[in-house]
Amino acid sequence: MSDPVNNPLHYNIGKVEAIEAIVAATNEQAEGYLQGNIMKYIWRYRYKNGIEDLEKAQWYLNKLIELYKEKHK
Repeated sequence: MSDPVNNPLHYNIGKVEAIEAIVAATNEQAEGYLQGNIMKYIWRYRYKNGIEDLEKAQWYLNKLIELYKEKHK
């Protein structure tokens, strides 16, 4: 069963999940990428996908926290 927030099928094609490739490729800019996605989903949740967009914003925030913790050990 597809989970459009935590494990969307279209982001898991191949051996590397899309978010992992993006974070690896953007290095220092990865935090900005994650912040941009958080803002996007919070900005539009009332007009597009409601709770799903809020959950996606939360997912990106959790990823940002994970990345921040790893960077500041």
